Amino acid sequence: MAFHGPAYGLSRECQMKAQAKFSLERALECVSWVEDMIGRRLDTPDGGHNIKDQLDFAFGLKDGIALCELINRLEPGTVKKINTMKAPFKQRENIEMFLKGCISYGLKSQDLFQVNDLYEHKNIYMVVDCLFSLGGLAQKKEFDGPVLGVKVANENKRSFTAEQLNESKRIIGLQYGSNQGASQSGMTAFGHTRQILPDEFMRR
Repeated sequence: MAFHGPAYGLSRECQMKAQAKFSLERALECVSWVEDMIGRRLDTPDGGHNIKDQLDFAFGLKDGIALCELINRLEPGTVKKINTMKAPFKQRENIEMFLKGCISYGLKSQDLFQVNDLYEHKNIYMVVDCLFSLGGLAQKKEFDGPVLGVKVANENKRSFTAEQLNESKRIIGLQYGSNQGASQSGMTAFGHTRQILPDEFMRR
C-alpha cells in the first residue's frame, strides 16, 4: 500500500470515526471463522498470528486469497482462478471476485465493502460487517460448517384481500387529528352572534 501521509481536517475526522467503529472483538471472531473455513491460519505482520488492531486484521485478507477461498467454500466454483501473484492489481482483482461472489451468493450490495476499504485500510469495520452478514446468510442457507454471526431471518410475506386494503383507507391517522372526540356540531357559524340563554328558556 502506498503511503498517503497524515490526514487533516474533514479527512482526519472521517478517519477517526471509521476507526471508532472498528471492533477488535468482532474482527477476531471473523478471523477465527475464516481460518476454520479455509483450514489454515491467516498471516499477520509479525508472523505470530497475533492480531492487535485493524491493520493486523487487514494484513491477512488484503491479498484477497483467503476471501476467495472462503466464498468457494460456501459456493464451490464461484472464483474459477485465484491470483497468487503479489502484484497489487492482482490482489485487488481477488477482492473484486470475492465481492462479486458475495452478490451471486445472495448478499445485498449495502452489506458489501469497497476494494479500497480493505486494500487501503480506509473502512476496515465494513469488511468485518460484510463477513458477519455473509456468515448470517450462510446459516440461512443451512450451510453445514463453521458459524459466524446471527442467522438472517426468513422473509415473511403477507397477503391482503382488496376488501382489507380498502378498509385501511377509512382509518384516519393520528397525525391528521382524531374524529373520536368532541365536535363543533350545533355551533353557530363563524362571525355570527351567539345567544347565551338561561336553562329555563332552553327547555321551552
